[in-house]
Amino acid sequence: MSPGGGRGGATVEFEHVTKRYDAREKGPGAVNDLSLAVPAGKICVLVGPSGCGKTTSLKMVNRLIEPTSGRILIDGKDISKEDPIVLRRHVGYVIQQTGLFPHQRIGENVAVVPRLLGWDAKRQRERTDELLSLVGLDPGRYRDRFPSQLSGGERQRVGVARALAADPPLMLMDEPFGAVDPIVRERLQNEFLRLQEQLAKTILFVTHDIDEAIKMGDLVAVMRVGGELAQFGPPDEILAAPASDFVARFVGADRGLKRLSLARVRDLDLQRPVTARPGDAAEDARRR
Repeated sequence: MSPGGGRGGATVEFEHVTKRYDAREKGPGAVNDLSLAVPAGKICVLVGPSGCGKTTSLKMVNRLIEPTSGRILIDGKDISKEDPIVLRRHVGYVIQQTGLFPHQRIGENVAVVPRLLGWDAKRQRERTDELLSLVGLDPGRYRDRFPSQLSGGERQRVGVARALAADPPLMLMDEPFGAVDPIVRERLQNEFLRLQEQLAKTILFVTHDIDEAIKMGDLVAVMRVGGELAQFGPPDEILAAPASDFVARFVGADRGLKRLSLARVRDLDLQRPVTARPGDAAEDARRR
């Protein structure tokens, strides 16, 4: 079993999904006839300008918002027939502001879903410590702290740990790194891609930033205002052959340079870098 659990990912399918917040409105809704399929274990990034329906699409997957028409399937099952409370306990959810309970310690925050699922205290503690370690936080130092005692980057790590607590096959991430500074953001992106190498979850990831979408996504869904899917495919395909003038403008005139920089973190050597001090033998440095 890989660290953090061995369940892996789930398939996700949108079949002609439309969302209108006002049934009387005419023309395009918040999401308009969205169809796409995400294979198990892949990161699919929904990207586009404000008002294009990215977050609405994400929230329909865990039924925080109900579609007006169409179906969403997880592992081939129509989620409209599932109990929404049960569904949400098996879907990880990470948002920009983390949503940590300020009055609860970090360990209690991470264990929220396992506690709701009836796990005993020993199992909750073991899982909490495992996940804090997995996201780079020493359990002995962080388990009993409160969210206010953590930096923004540390709180985001806790948010990811909490979303993974019950080993969900599917994670929803809404601008998860948008509230931290650019340096911390890049570090969190890299760490998350390393984590995904181990866990192979299915992830729907929302961002407005095309550079983040290209870096994070196995698949990228470019959406436009009116909730329409403008293009869906691997990042390299979208950079090489934008499907429309809108996609070309959104991706940017420097898309050729973006293609050259598409050597993503997961394609690099992810082992711990070799460090050395003056006078070290090479073998000593490799062991450090």
